[in-house]
Amino acid sequence: MPIVRRSRRGSLVALCAAAAIACAGSLKAQETTPPSLVQAAGGAVKEAASTAWQTAQALSSYALGLLGVNYKFGGNTPETGLDCSGLVRYVFQQVTGVTLPRTAKEMSGVGDSVAIADLKPGDLVFFNTRRFAFSHVGIYLGDNQFIHAPRRGREVEVTTLDKRYWQTRFNGARRLVGVLPEMIPSLIGEAQAAPPDWPPATTAARSEAIAAAEP
Repeated sequence: MPIVRRSRRGSLVALCAAAAIACAGSLKAQETTPPSLVQAAGGAVKEAASTAWQTAQALSSYALGLLGVNYKFGGNTPETGLDCSGLVRYVFQQVTGVTLPRTAKEMSGVGDSVAIADLKPGDLVFFNTRRFAFSHVGIYLGDNQFIHAPRRGREVEVTTLDKRYWQTRFNGARRLVGVLPEMIPSLIGEAQAAPPDWPPATTAARSEAIAAAEP
């Protein structure tokens, strides 16, 4: 059988043709993923962020409604009195329906750690007021202020992190809203799911669309 030799020019033409076919196939595959999927995912992320912000604001507002409630060690309701963790637990139950651990120490292991410079309303702030870490907790309100139930003989009040007393006793902060599974808005998954009339997209295509929508 005779050996067929291709010229250099012929090989280049063949390679270009193959590349064109591959590119066309790639474009056709991309067309199966609706462009609106990216838009929907991006909108869902923004809406989820907005929902988390609204929840955090609701926590702050509800907590402020408890100003003046008497401190009571082990207290769980405004009617009987509240201690520091009782206040936090009560507010989260009423606003989010989530039941937190009972003590400040236990709460310090929930959610994600947050630097003091990155605090947002609704975050929990912890202090050492009883000679052991994370023995006191409050709810951050913004502008370096937090609400808490201080001690016997006092009432629920708002104070500031700027005070030396709290600065020297600060143990850290935790973020729960948008972090705990129970506090992550379900609408993200709902919006990222393609409607039935959309062409089915591959898992890789969906992942790329969601990644492109993230800030």
